[in-house]
Amino acid sequence: MRPRHLLVLLGLLAAVALPRAQSQPPRSGIDAWIGAHQQAVVRELADLLMIPNVAADGPNIARNVDALRAMLTRHGFKAETLETAGNPLVYGEMTVPGATGTVLVYAHYDGQPVDPKNWKQPNPFVPILRDGRLEDGGRELPGPVDRARYEPDWRLYARSSSDDKSPIIALCAALDALKATGSAPASNVHVVLDGEEEAGSPSLIAAISRYRQKLAADAIVILDGPVHPSGRPTVTFGARGILTVELTVFGPKFGLHSGHYGNWVPNPAFELVRLLASMKDERGHVLVPGFYDGLEPLAPEEKAMLAAVPDDEAALKKLFGIAEVEQPGLSLQDAVQRPSLNIRGLSSAYVGASARTIIPDRATAAIDIRLVKETPSAAMLERLKAHISRQGFFLVERDPDDATRAAHSRIVKLTVEGGETNAYRTSPLAPASRQIVAAVTRMFGQAPVQIRTMGGTVPIAPFIESMGVPAVGVPIVNFDNNQHGENENLRMGTFFTGITTLAAVLTAPVPVAPTPGKRPVAGHGESQRTR
Repeated sequence: MRPRHLLVLLGLLAAVALPRAQSQPPRSGIDAWIGAHQQAVVRELADLLMIPNVAADGPNIARNVDALRAMLTRHGFKAETLETAGNPLVYGEMTVPGATGTVLVYAHYDGQPVDPKNWKQPNPFVPILRDGRLEDGGRELPGPVDRARYEPDWRLYARSSSDDKSPIIALCAALDALKATGSAPASNVHVVLDGEEEAGSPSLIAAISRYRQKLAADAIVILDGPVHPSGRPTVTFGARGILTVELTVFGPKFGLHSGHYGNWVPNPAFELVRLLASMKDERGHVLVPGFYDGLEPLAPEEKAMLAAVPDDEAALKKLFGIAEVEQPGLSLQDAVQRPSLNIRGLSSAYVGASARTIIPDRATAAIDIRLVKETPSAAMLERLKAHISRQGFFLVERDPDDATRAAHSRIVKLTVEGGETNAYRTSPLAPASRQIVAAVTRMFGQAPVQIRTMGGTVPIAPFIESMGVPAVGVPIVNFDNNQHGENENLRMGTFFTGITTLAAVLTAPVPVAPTPGKRPVAGHGESQRTR
């Protein structure tokens, strides 16, 4: 049997073998409610987007907290603020009569910093509506919140329109839609909204011991990331982690005239380029010894899952303007199951109109290493350091003094930037995973796109590990949303479909853990390797 057919069969078996959610309404009822309430939903989203939400902006973070607590209360939650060492968590509880299980929904309310001059609108925190994608010539439309109906291809432009305020609004809308159609969630619903996700969630883990009783649940649903480029409802079972470092190679103590000293004083930019070239071959294979240690062949079910993802790789290459992929023969889904090494920035002296004929004093590369479950950050950092040493470089943690310069001809400073986040992955065969997939399948009449590991990073792996419960991602925003960049946007059709998706997810009966908050993430009969 072909892998794609095998996955379809597994999805059908999941839909019939698990207990059916008795409260799930037909899709027509949910879609009808959404159609009649588009204006109110978009207005609530726009009001939230107009509150700036950079994590370091304390006064506006406080405004976000107040607004979110009031919003959760309006939509039926018992809401409160959970203080942390940093930005507060916003927490809500909804008790469902007769429910035995509890699902904890995670999202974040902070956003990336903005550089207004790079946005094609006066204020990134004042939403504007366009009749299409800006890069495709989408025109601004008047009255972004005064529309009774929104066309599917229209887009709302503002910081955090996709990452990650719209999923919070969609969750509340999904609950309203269920109530209006005479249905209810199958489990108790707890919500935790993080105010520091874009800063690495430094206060989230420490808050667990303080609020463990409130946060205890039988499963976690993560509302972050984009849907598959096909636009189909998507369920993810993991996300890659990240390790970011800066490497600075040192030359002379100050820039020197390249005519007077060229061929005699070593150039740190060339030294850095040679070091970087030693880390990866021309076909994208990382040459750092041990980089791929721990990876094992995928199980047949996992191979079927990857093969069934409907990636249109030719269309993606056209969209991105590339002729071939880095590793020919490797599919996109295969690629994100592996750790990756990326140069995210280079700097040395000057270029363009400011260029000078000098030998620079230093050259710096910013690197990110994407991690998978089998490659923890601490081990990867040590492998990187060992590789650099083998290339003949002396590693330092700060700028070298004169004695260090005199003793070593090749010096590199390695700095870990922004902390380290490990990957997480829940088995797609875990009961909670199967229930969520089955609920979405019932709602839409076909199985959702199922992603074993999402390429991006959600910095809550330590939170998931500490809680000890299955964690499943349910993204609901368009894949081309420009998250983290300028002109972030939300495609309206994708957003409204996402509300329907979340309504389905809420009707999935989450299996109750033997000890709430301490459930192992593996499925029945599953080996440790596939976690």
